[in-house]
Amino acid sequence: MKDFQRNQAAAFRQLHAGGTFVLPNAWDAVSAALVAHAGAAAVATTSAAVAWALGRGDGERLTRADMVEQVRRIAGAVAVPVTADIEGGYGPAPEDVAATVAAVIEAGAVGVNLEDSRRPGGPLFDDREQAARLDAARTAATRAGLAELVINARTDVYLFGIGAPEDRFDEVLARAVAYAAAGADSLFVPGLLDLGTIAELTAKSPLPVNVMAGPGAPAVAELAAAGVRRVSVGSAIAQAAYERVQAAAAELLAHGTYTALSGGLDFGSVQALFTETEGRPR
Repeated sequence: MKDFQRNQAAAFRQLHAGGTFVLPNAWDAVSAALVAHAGAAAVATTSAAVAWALGRGDGERLTRADMVEQVRRIAGAVAVPVTADIEGGYGPAPEDVAATVAAVIEAGAVGVNLEDSRRPGGPLFDDREQAARLDAARTAATRAGLAELVINARTDVYLFGIGAPEDRFDEVLARAVAYAAAGADSLFVPGLLDLGTIAELTAKSPLPVNVMAGPGAPAVAELAAAGVRRVSVGSAIAQAAYERVQAAAAELLAHGTYTALSGGLDFGSVQALFTETEGRPR
């Protein structure tokens, strides 16, 4: 384990210690470099856009090896910490999670998201099963020489509408307690954007809370006021980028004009993202 990776893990862990920080999610080397160039303190991958970029759908339709190689490219493109969305761990068993965690650490990641869905839409692993999977992730990180790995435990209770609406808060809180005991460092609750509920959760959760924002969500300042520690946006940036691709291609093909291409980054600016990193030791 290289010292710089341990240092990155420590720096990423420190971001969770107080205040609120934002992770604009990336999916390839270019998007990661742009996110870092914009000033992000760390880069988070988004499983959906990583899969799309490699010609597959979301939901562990990539192989573990394909996902890990994309994490390697992203980590090699930036000097800031990288946290990898490993979905459900590429297999249901704790041993599957352990293998995935070891692989992304070897690829350069210093954090992971691990979700508790068995498949997109649910059902979920029960809290004891998921705790065992989180424990396996922590053990694998320690064995890999990166005990400082930041584990963001994602629960999909709100995202997939699991259980009766009136029971969801208590279910998430119970999972937060179980996940903290299993070695998680933060709690990711996509699908929850009600500020009152978020404030109650951040006050009661033993783990700092990560929410997934995007168009229509409360502003980062409002989320921070509600106690959110970490804000990410999932595949929203990729979706916005792909809208530009579709709009530009449609305009070019239908009208032979270039309006949608205006405002793009110039060639030299994109080229410079990589000339700055070439030759940097990893």
